[in-house]
Amino acid sequence: MEKKFLAIVLCASFYGFSSADLQSDKNEHLFVNDYENVLGTSLEIKIAAADDGQAAKGEITALDEIERLNKVLSGYDLNSEFRRWMNAPKAPLKISRELFDVLYLFEDWRIKSGGALDASAETINSVWRNAAKHNRIPSATEISTALSLVQERHYILNAKNQTAFRTSDAPLMLNSFTKSYIMNKATNAALAISGVYGIVLNIGGDIVIRGKHTEEVDVSDPKADAENDPPMSRLQLQNKTIATSGNYRRGELIGGKWYSHIVDPRTGKPAGSVISATVITNNSVDAGALATALNVLSPEEGKRLVSTVPDAEFMLITADGKRIESDGWKKYEIGDVNQKADLATTAKSDKLWDPGYELAINLELATLEGMRVHRPFVAVWVVDANKKPVKQIALWYNKPRWLDEMSAWYAAYYDTFASGNNSVSSTTSATRSVGKYTLKWDGKDDKGNYVKQGAYTIYIEAAREHGSHQLMTQEIDVKKMQHINIQGNPEVASASLDYRKKSDGN
Repeated sequence: MEKKFLAIVLCASFYGFSSADLQSDKNEHLFVNDYENVLGTSLEIKIAAADDGQAAKGEITALDEIERLNKVLSGYDLNSEFRRWMNAPKAPLKISRELFDVLYLFEDWRIKSGGALDASAETINSVWRNAAKHNRIPSATEISTALSLVQERHYILNAKNQTAFRTSDAPLMLNSFTKSYIMNKATNAALAISGVYGIVLNIGGDIVIRGKHTEEVDVSDPKADAENDPPMSRLQLQNKTIATSGNYRRGELIGGKWYSHIVDPRTGKPAGSVISATVITNNSVDAGALATALNVLSPEEGKRLVSTVPDAEFMLITADGKRIESDGWKKYEIGDVNQKADLATTAKSDKLWDPGYELAINLELATLEGMRVHRPFVAVWVVDANKKPVKQIALWYNKPRWLDEMSAWYAAYYDTFASGNNSVSSTTSATRSVGKYTLKWDGKDDKGNYVKQGAYTIYIEAAREHGSHQLMTQEIDVKKMQHINIQGNPEVASASLDYRKKSDGN
């Protein structure tokens, strides 16, 4: 998932300016738009083109292709071709080229991965979801019954006739790499538009980079849940796909223990030894498939599987905190991203913010119907008791000329914004839920110094094109742990503040 922050906030987003990455033509620009509720998550698209007209054509073409393929492959749309095939009588049925391709790829990857990837894994997921509703672990009988369904043959494909014969009653979902398949088709369609030179498509943290553009990509830390936490790694990629899968954003909490939404179709249990896998490949489907499979397989099994895919590289984070990289990972890595504070050497003062604490700012943007719903501009910052700006936490936007729509932020921070370099990276991470974000304030001001203990006010401002302008403010005294809910509005459905001790992952 991509994060959009100013450079002074660790990450920034680049919208509507000339890109230093595009070297061949001084007239090339990078145009950016972002959306919520696309394939069940967020989408950001960057188009490299000579002007905004060509960029708009490329963007519309990509979105049209995403929408078209979602109507073919979605497991959630009851009217999709896939769901109609699932519900049809069991017989050889003529299906579209795209559905045939994805069913074939699932069977191919089931064999390649030794069963770690299986379209019928939804059978096991359903058992764990239903048990979690009652705060219990599934019984051995429930798991055994699910495994017996998984081990059946689910369909027979006939390439000559382009038919698929459904042969079992196991529920199927094409989630592991359908998103990657759709992204590949969408980026190819956009690049076919005259005047489009490059594209970066980021859907839920999986990123396809194609054409005449080099993108910096941050890899999220699975043990840090905020948008502005320092990344695990920073990469520079061109004509590559990068995908991340992990257990840290989706799963089930049972008896106080977290269980991954990624299950092992071979055992019927949630994956657990790997908490995050990031994969770089030439082919987008390979990236999506490997990222999921590496969460299921042991690190050694995963390494062997990756070695079968040309030019593929990976980074794993295990449950015990180990970082495991393929031999070629370092060739894409740039810079030093180790920005974590050394609490042992940070002097404490009764009058200054305790470095062992942090303020989490949780936002849920309002969900609007439709696939092409733009994300609103959002700014989050802190002011002191005298209403003086102290720290800018985040700025999300896509065209600088509309920033004055956020009038409170504009008065507080626009001069700083205008004088800064606002171009940075995309971010790959496990897929987020629609519109849900967490930000953190570590108690430092815009110059990097710890502030004094006392009362501060958090400002959250949102403005949407053809929508409304909303400003939320909440005072908090950073002296003791506390949780504060903030009433929502038409743009930010809900928000809350948590002043808390830092976890071991910070």
